[in-house]
Amino acid sequence: MNQHKKKVTNSWRLDETYIKVAGKERFLYRAVDKQGNIIDFATNQKRMKGLAQKFLNKAIGNVWKFENNQRR
Repeated sequence: MNQHKKKVTNSWRLDETYIKVAGKERFLYRAVDKQGNIIDFATNQKRMKGLAQKFLNKAIGNVWKFENNQRR
């Protein structure tokens, strides 16, 4: 699964918006690097500060792991 991931840059942002899925609104959190590559994403029915913080920590961890693997 990870073999198809694009290389991400060390400059990225976290985006929060809402989308409609099957006619219902959901919040979309996504981490995107400056080239537009999606690092990670999550959706939820409610806007929750705890979920956003958990997602941010996970996204930071994913970038850190990826960068360390590239240096080996």
